[in-house]
Amino acid sequence: MKKLFLPFHNGALQLKNHIVMAPMTRSRALNNIPNALMATYYKQRSGAGLIVTEGTSPSPEGLGYPRIPGIFSEAQVEGWKAVTRTVHENGSRIFLQLMHTGRIAHASNLPEGYQPVGMSDIKAAGEIYTDTGLKEYSVPAALDARGIDRVIHDHVKAAENAIAAGFDGIELHGAHGYLLEQSLNPHINNRNDHYGGSIENRSRLTLEIAEKIAAAIGAEKVGLRISPFLTSNDMPAYEEAEVHQTYVHLAAELNRLGIAYLHISNNPGIPEKTHQAIRNTFSKVLIYCNGLTAETAEAMLQDGTADLVAFGRSFLSNPDFIKRMEKNEPVNEIDYANLYTPGEAGYTDYPVLNY
Repeated sequence: MKKLFLPFHNGALQLKNHIVMAPMTRSRALNNIPNALMATYYKQRSGAGLIVTEGTSPSPEGLGYPRIPGIFSEAQVEGWKAVTRTVHENGSRIFLQLMHTGRIAHASNLPEGYQPVGMSDIKAAGEIYTDTGLKEYSVPAALDARGIDRVIHDHVKAAENAIAAGFDGIELHGAHGYLLEQSLNPHINNRNDHYGGSIENRSRLTLEIAEKIAAAIGAEKVGLRISPFLTSNDMPAYEEAEVHQTYVHLAAELNRLGIAYLHISNNPGIPEKTHQAIRNTFSKVLIYCNGLTAETAEAMLQDGTADLVAFGRSFLSNPDFIKRMEKNEPVNEIDYANLYTPGEAGYTDYPVLNY
């Protein structure tokens, strides 16, 4: 049998296969509270050994998109309990992805009394979806020292809430242009305190959050998603050697902390030397995601490039994606018109194989 479908055992990651369902925003959390429809969605996809949830905000100010879930209120914790329970019933593990959108936000998507924040007050170029149409990103308020402390505290509390909700761990979203990656980028983070300037300073927010969460819930229950060299969500490119050094520094410090895994959102812009340096520096689990097929994923597992492999879009329209891979069956087309709309359409209504 292919390694893809064999059990995986490494520390707290005791998984029924080597396949991860990647985090994907779906915007079904009415009033930002997880619900029964979401529990059905995750149950349908619990063929994966590990599920990483959609990005979930640790605080009201991190809710940059419409109807994304949070993990900062009692109602949200209770809502997530139904999700974790149904996933565990099928023998899968589930991590909650903590995503603070930072400047990738619009004020109308946040609760009343909150505004988007960022490491600096630099507005993102482009538009964001709101329930009243596309709008330009809001200008973020630059976090002061107290604001930074609040962000760190909110992440730690959210991680504790996730464990209370039954999650097996949390994944910090340090990719795709959201707050933690914003802190790494010298064109977005222009601070002159000890959270800006050098690589060490720009890495400090991510590392302090990871370290304090590890102390609160255990390092073996913490992962981090990264996307080196990706420029999505208006992340300006910066000098290749500095990007390389940034992610090697992160890998070394996170290896020292002993967190469970690094989840790499792969893209063609990552030089091979950066892949190799991360692999050589980080001794725990590496998860690779993006653009994989069953064949390329298996090859990465066999040659040791990856310890686990993640699929995103394939799970969107195929609740039984694992079975389809095993039987080499075709996959459903994605209903793009209903990716982010409320309700069952394009969410829980995809057909499954009858055998």
